[in-house]
Amino acid sequence: MTNLQRLNQLASILDITRLQDDDNTPAFQHWLSTLPQLDVAAFCVYPQYLPLLLSWPQPQVNAAIATVVNFPSGDLPTDLVCEQIQQAIYAGATEIDCVLPYKALLRGENGYVKSFLYDVRQVSAGVCLKVIIESGELVTAQQVAKATELVIDGGANFVKSSTGKTAVGITEEAARIMLTVIAASERNVGFKASGGVRTIEQALALLQIFEDVTGRVASRECMRIGASTLAFELAQHLSTDL
Repeated sequence: MTNLQRLNQLASILDITRLQDDDNTPAFQHWLSTLPQLDVAAFCVYPQYLPLLLSWPQPQVNAAIATVVNFPSGDLPTDLVCEQIQQAIYAGATEIDCVLPYKALLRGENGYVKSFLYDVRQVSAGVCLKVIIESGELVTAQQVAKATELVIDGGANFVKSSTGKTAVGITEEAARIMLTVIAASERNVGFKASGGVRTIEQALALLQIFEDVTGRVASRECMRIGASTLAFELAQHLSTDL
């Protein structure tokens, strides 16, 4: 695969993300107007900005519309998270990125986590569900593996690493642990790396780890990379290589 092909492959698995806590409507509209012309997998924004995103003519027809729930703390009551999901789907979201109650997992409350995942999966039936395990907050490799197993067993479409709101986002070590569990699963589950993916080199390394561990070719159906600024750097590289 040539460098240009690899860069296009990388673009195709990007979830272009805007989750800024100090955002406002004018800033969001300006961001929309600057988006590069790339064939990306999805756009991921806060629920309140879904109408603006959907009304903007820029997003590519192939791109999914994603939003976040139980974000970023993972502490909301299950019924409120389910309500968030219903409202997001009604507003036009086709993908839900939901934070796992990872603090409950750290307390050993696996039964609660399983029940949460069941309810979230039921209410999000028919849309792509990505569950964020917040790998940087999980203390041991065993906890990262256990969180990944629970998410897979709970029926999610993707296991996602991080919110990007904690000190530690995605690491290559966490990616390998998550992907090893995914590869061993009997379900066809995707992997999303997020939280601090800022350079093309870092993203390509994660893409390579995915393919090495799973033996699959990375595509938007089985791998995503969530990033906010990476798309702009990638667009510059692609225009240079043309």
